[in-house]
Amino acid sequence: MPAPVTPALTQHRFARLLPALLLLLTVFGPISMDLYLPALPALTADLGAATSVAQLTMTACLLGLALGQLVAGPLSDRFGRRGVLLVGVVAYVATSTLCAIAPTVELLVVARFVQGMAGGVGIVIAQAAGRDVYSGGALIRFYGRLTVVGGLAAIVGPLLGGQLDTVTDWRGLFGFLAVAGAVILVAALVAFPETLPAARRTGGGFSQTGRDFRVLLSDRVFVGAVLHQGFMYAALFAYLSGATFVLQGIYGLSPQGYALAFGLNSAGFMLCGFLAGRAAERWSVPGTLAVGTGLAGLGALGLLVSGLTTTPLWVVVVSLLALASGVATTSPPATTLALVGYPRLAGTASSLLGMVRFGFGGVAAPLVGLAGAATILPLGLVTVVAVVLAAVALLALAARARAAAPTVLRVDLDADPVHS
Repeated sequence: MPAPVTPALTQHRFARLLPALLLLLTVFGPISMDLYLPALPALTADLGAATSVAQLTMTACLLGLALGQLVAGPLSDRFGRRGVLLVGVVAYVATSTLCAIAPTVELLVVARFVQGMAGGVGIVIAQAAGRDVYSGGALIRFYGRLTVVGGLAAIVGPLLGGQLDTVTDWRGLFGFLAVAGAVILVAALVAFPETLPAARRTGGGFSQTGRDFRVLLSDRVFVGAVLHQGFMYAALFAYLSGATFVLQGIYGLSPQGYALAFGLNSAGFMLCGFLAGRAAERWSVPGTLAVGTGLAGLGALGLLVSGLTTTPLWVVVVSLLALASGVATTSPPATTLALVGYPRLAGTASSLLGMVRFGFGGVAAPLVGLAGAATILPLGLVTVVAVVLAAVALLALAARARAAAPTVLRVDLDADPVHS
């Protein structure tokens, strides 16, 4: 079994805290996206904004998360992980504070965009630093844990925001995020060593970054894995966007009942993300991807059927659970496929993966509401189309692997993250 961290890092005073810190870094981006949603009506009224303009605060954060990863990844490949991370966390604290005191909704939208960019830094650095310090089975297990923590943050965010909303207003919620960012900043200053030595960094400025992008985008296995995850996360964000209207507006669940259903899905997401890391390591990376895609497809199909005919509540709840669990199952093996072949470009590869995930999610989320809040059909259609496209990407990836070499989809469990 490979060592949990590379030998160069074991001498660091707080090396044992690094795995926990990397997991923590994945939290503040996704949780920023939707922690404040329970207070969105109050925010809209307080700032005298139109509902559509207030909803732009979430869209801006999503776009920022996508763009922030695209920028931070190549920068971290060139200048190292630690400096880029610290700049990102400082910016996160500053913009969260600005959100808390924003006097107009227009300024809030801008601040949310920058807050999203700063939050995206944590996601991409966590994935890239994990590729720096882990190898083999430990790498797959690490991405399984990232899936659990990052996905759980996005799903549980509104529930935590609802609890905080009982003791503070929407400005207080952003204040909470600023404090959380300050805590992460202290932790990073103390426990995050540089994981990418100078000898392994890229050079050449923007022209080299362009060449790195071309190298990655010419690899059909990488592109297949990234597109697969983009479509799967489009289905997940459609679910996050539409579940409230479906469960409360159509089926009349109370806030407590909605929280219970959401909690069930959170548990399924956590369990499947954890098991997927184990399955991909011990069984098969492509097999785990196929199982997760099929599970999500069953969930999406259940939602589509519920939109076409009247079905009991339990069918919808089980379908949502299957959809979320399927996405969680695919994330660790797909992330491993995307990053394992590029140890020197882990930041750039991670940035493209994150940008596509959140970018596709940002496009899919508003589509759920096009036909209003009185029908499940748009949610069913969006999720079915997204999962079908993810399956097509997976099939294309597998076909490319068979045409090129029988081991393209096999993760080398003995790979050295330093010398590979």
